[in-house]
Amino acid sequence: MTRPTPKEIKPIAQVSGIPVDDEIAARISNAIGPAFEGFEAIAGTLPFDLEPGSYVLAQTQKVSK
Repeated sequence: MTRPTPKEIKPIAQVSGIPVDDEIAARISNAIGPAFEGFEAIAGTLPFDLEPGSYVLAQTQKVSK
């Protein structure tokens, strides 16, 4: 889990239907970067870290006691 760069943000935004220019991509990177850096210490330890799509499954799974 690394801080996304403006170069990575531009195509993600385009796929989402919201094209952004270089300046806005840089602002987005600066805005969300600290959150990524805050989780850097535990990156790779969360069960949904590698596959975000499994988050819903993990949240709705019944735990047997």
